[in-house]
Amino acid sequence: MKFGIIKERKNPPDRRVVFTPTELQRLQKEHPEAIIKVESSDIRFFKDEEYSNLGIEVTDDISDCDVFFGVKEVPVVALIPNKKYFFFSHTIKKQPHNQKLLRAILDKKIDLYDHETIVDKNYKRLIGFGRYAGIVGAYNGMRAFGIKFELFTLPKAETLSGKDELITRLKRQTLPPIKIVLTGHGKVGMGAKEILDGMKIKEVSIENYLTKIYSEPVYTQIDVLDYNKRKDGKPSTKQDFYQNPTQYTSDFGRFTKVSDIFMAGHFYGNDAPVILTREMLLAPDNKIKVVADISCDVDGPIACTIKASTIADPFFGYLPTEDKEVPYSHPAAIVVMSVDNLPCELPKDASEGFGEMFMEHVIPAFFNGDKDGILARAKVTENGELTQRFRYLQEYVNAKVEVLP
Repeated sequence: MKFGIIKERKNPPDRRVVFTPTELQRLQKEHPEAIIKVESSDIRFFKDEEYSNLGIEVTDDISDCDVFFGVKEVPVVALIPNKKYFFFSHTIKKQPHNQKLLRAILDKKIDLYDHETIVDKNYKRLIGFGRYAGIVGAYNGMRAFGIKFELFTLPKAETLSGKDELITRLKRQTLPPIKIVLTGHGKVGMGAKEILDGMKIKEVSIENYLTKIYSEPVYTQIDVLDYNKRKDGKPSTKQDFYQNPTQYTSDFGRFTKVSDIFMAGHFYGNDAPVILTREMLLAPDNKIKVVADISCDVDGPIACTIKASTIADPFFGYLPTEDKEVPYSHPAAIVVMSVDNLPCELPKDASEGFGEMFMEHVIPAFFNGDKDGILARAKVTENGELTQRFRYLQEYVNAKVEVLP
């Protein structure tokens, strides 16, 4: 089995990599029968010599490899027919801009394994950068608060060495007694929680958060049933919510009345209710002034997320009265952070964490006959066709024009 680490070719450049030099060294040690090659790159965080110094071959041509590992979408012209590829294809939700990519993958008879489709037997995701999105997103949320109220100025996360330095910089700041509401208990939400806990911000119960006044900064972490309720007032369960999302409406308004910062780290499913509505932001008793939308679903559950922002320009202002973007310095503006590639700001940490997960959950499947079905479940295409799990994409592939999800 020949494994190849491909150079990232998507713009803007992404400095992350699936395997760090030390993780590839570990792979070689645990599976000496594997042949590993790294495509030379002047982009990734880890330099070519860091791989070659550990005895890993670095070359301009890795076309003889069987399996290719990358992070972002591979340009159509760079795809090699009849190979196996692992990368984030951004096609499984019928994303219009990548329809041609999926068509090309099928035409070239490539076996595609999307990082998002790597799941366990219960279809729970095993691989992702979500934790690092949460870490950077929470940092950026606090950075936005400091800028909005001219309290402090923090450097961009990408200029710092990693999570520990982010926390060190944050702990130096003096915060007023603000309240922060955090949605989500998955990898993204828990990553954001790492930052808030690292800052020593006190976590309080939902009831106390909604009713008590504090003399120090506090936060509360809420789940789907905390910010959604059944329209008919009947008792609700998570299972009922996931099965009948259209029967629910947002109950997030009670948090807007007391929160200064909203950090959105939730997963948003199809047909689920809008969480933060424009009406809530227009309400006279709305207190939210900063929204760090880490999940970044544009025109989705967060009314003020009208676009994805960028690492270069992470903040913009949203004016609820006119439903439009304005400078974040506007007195009536809500500052929004909606960067959609947050882990890119911590390429070292994110790559290290990703490689550890990949070594634990995916690599063994290549050498144990895929006894747990990891590869079988993750495979999106095979021999020019969609696999059974992803047949729902056929209409998307066949459409003469690019279609919306």
